[in-house]
Amino acid sequence: MEAIITVVGFLGAGKTTLLKHLMIGYIDKGWKPFIILNDYENANLDAQQFIEQIEPKQVKALSGSCICCSGINELRDFVNRIPKRTNGITLIEANGTSDACSLMSFLGVGLNDRFLPPVQISVVDVKNWQKRGEHNELEANQIQVSSLIVLTHIENIPLDRLTFVVKELHKLNPLAEIINMDKIDVSLIPKLSPSKNNAQKFEHLKTHWSSCSTDLPSLPNSNCIYDICNALPKSVLRVKGCTQIGNEEGYTYFERTPNGEVHVRPFNGVPITGSKLLTIGPRSEPKLLEKAIKMSLLQQNENEFKHATTKYKPY
Repeated sequence: MEAIITVVGFLGAGKTTLLKHLMIGYIDKGWKPFIILNDYENANLDAQQFIEQIEPKQVKALSGSCICCSGINELRDFVNRIPKRTNGITLIEANGTSDACSLMSFLGVGLNDRFLPPVQISVVDVKNWQKRGEHNELEANQIQVSSLIVLTHIENIPLDRLTFVVKELHKLNPLAEIINMDKIDVSLIPKLSPSKNNAQKFEHLKTHWSSCSTDLPSLPNSNCIYDICNALPKSVLRVKGCTQIGNEEGYTYFERTPNGEVHVRPFNGVPITGSKLLTIGPRSEPKLLEKAIKMSLLQQNENEFKHATTKYKPY
């Protein structure tokens, strides 16, 4: 029977990084993983980053709905249509605001008999755990029915902080195993049993956030990326974008995590939906994104003009 592993966790916790780690581990051991990614806006941006190691037909992006409620039927129907393979395993990444408890209670109903009951893995950002303000309750909800909790962002974390986070996780889910990503043995994950932990009640509507996207033109330099990210308010908890920079032939992917850190890296291939800027969180609306892009381009034009007038200033 084929195992189904769902990966959940707060925005920016490291779900996609864990998913890649699991995928590579299974491929190295001769397994044939199938990847499903869910996001509010343009899940294809993340999905394309997997096709260096896996065939495109083995990766599916589900955009525009939350798989813990409105998108659960689409997810379940798609899982049931996944082709049978020898040594098959299905890996699902939920969006960063998913109601993880609802997802597990709904997903297992109506799956084909060839699948094992779904098992959930939570990703916890140790550095920022329970520093989400009004969203702490959602972050805590996302670990309560997981069989395994994977700790991320532990570099340079004081021992007392790590000990505190692990202790709090045990309080919320005393039945889960807690492990660092580099300690995972992928061969043991399919043998995990669904969690029997009793989850605290959670208001599901707290997982429904606004999101939007807009076209992103080519940017003159990478400074524009930071200008755009800095121009968007903190209420927008996740920023993602992909476009070309200057005269570079390839594309550049960037993201701003909830704690404000901006990460930039090369993008694999050409985005099938075109260059985009997208956001998740309160106040996400196209006009806000378009204003941030416009301000960034104007700022770069002003900087270039100042540089030119200074360089050629007459004596």
